[in-house]
Amino acid sequence: MNSPDVEGLKASVARALHAHWGLFLSEGIFLAVLGLVAIVVPSVATVTVELLVGWLILLSGIVGLLATWFARRAPGFGWSLLSAVVASVAGVLLLRWPLSGAFSLTVILTIFLALEGIVSIFYALEHRRELSGRWTFMLVSGFIDLLLAGLIFLGLPATAAWAIGLLVGVNLIFGGVALIAMALHARTPA
Repeated sequence: MNSPDVEGLKASVARALHAHWGLFLSEGIFLAVLGLVAIVVPSVATVTVELLVGWLILLSGIVGLLATWFARRAPGFGWSLLSAVVASVAGVLLLRWPLSGAFSLTVILTIFLALEGIVSIFYALEHRRELSGRWTFMLVSGFIDLLLAGLIFLGLPATAAWAIGLLVGVNLIFGGVALIAMALHARTPA
């Protein structure tokens, strides 16, 4: 791609952002407000996220059952059927017992944070050896991930009631603030 095409694309994106900056601002404000609500009532947000995951898994199982039924002469029919049944049952279980599902999702989140923290620390140390200037933030990020994982793990099962909702709330606030900043920047023509 040559330079004039890139510049034309940048100008086109800037015009589109400017034309719709109000929508981006509205979306950012909405996400930030949702994030604040999730932080104020993290247990409600946790159950809401878990129920959404339950519905998504159940629907994927139902679609899988239908697809498998219509392709019943295809190789692997039994495995495909088993996969669809497992998804359907998992979805029903998550919807039937949302707090147990929240516990399972919180354990998975804790494992993810611990592994992400360890990997981030090693990544930072590798950059330090190469004298890269960005290793300290990565190192701090890794330790924060490990701290969060430890706090959530040590508080189980009680943390399962609020951890996912709180983290989703923080994510929504940061996403909303980023959209607000972009919208305010795009308000004036480039």
